[in-house]
Amino acid sequence: MNTKIIINAIRPVFISVSLVLLAAQAFAADFSHQTWDKLLQRHVVMIQDGQASRVDYSAFQKNQKVLQAYLASMSAVSRSEFDAWSKDQQLAFLINAYNAWTIEFVLSAYPDIKSIKDLGSFFSSPWKKEFINLLGETRSLDNIEHTLIRGSGRYNEPRIHFAVNCASIGCPALLNRAYTKEKLDAQLELVTRNFLSDRSRNYYLNAELHVSPIFDWYKKDFEQGWSGINSVSNFLGRYANALDLGKTGPVIIVNGKSVSEHLRDGSLGIAYTDYDWSLNDIAEQ
Repeated sequence: MNTKIIINAIRPVFISVSLVLLAAQAFAADFSHQTWDKLLQRHVVMIQDGQASRVDYSAFQKNQKVLQAYLASMSAVSRSEFDAWSKDQQLAFLINAYNAWTIEFVLSAYPDIKSIKDLGSFFSSPWKKEFINLLGETRSLDNIEHTLIRGSGRYNEPRIHFAVNCASIGCPALLNRAYTKEKLDAQLELVTRNFLSDRSRNYYLNAELHVSPIFDWYKKDFEQGWSGINSVSNFLGRYANALDLGKTGPVIIVNGKSVSEHLRDGSLGIAYTDYDWSLNDIAEQ
């Protein structure tokens, strides 16, 4: 058979397959968090000027099927689709997944629950329970945070600790909007500054900066060179204004240096506050 005829015969098939592949990629690239965004706007209340939030779990429970449909759409994403996304889209997806499945986890026992820790036992951490169908595997909340996000080596993003929410009062606020690839950096910056602005959890006292134990538990994440930062002190120094430690800060301590300057050079003592594991339920306010 003439080579040109063979090529002409194959070309339409090749074009059709290519269009199918492009359509599949476009579908994956357009993954929507709109359902989750609407649920958050309806059932999460920001308080203290955004420094904290409370969740209306009772109302969430009435819309649990909507939440479960959103989770099912996340479960339908294949690992190959996920890997083809930009890093910002991947990270927004994983943060939303962690937060949405945490809500679903709490609802599995609500209202007979006072803390997410009630969902575990003396021998088993609730964060290690494998109940999440995501990217082709059955995973735990720990797996999403510590393997897919922190352990992947892809993101090097310490601000995720102010975005993933453990359903506890001591945890940084659950934002009442879904994270998206377009707004990810701005959203991470917002939740970080809001959390550090909370004087009940981060404050200067007796020549020490008292901060959330998050900075102790995940110290290594703040030492990996994100944005030129290589220590907890460097990171906190970047947010001196949110901590109310600007150049006109509360105390000048040694050699005429402000508290924020001592923080940046590592000469300011850091202590860690207690962590409140009570459920972040609006009904408990």
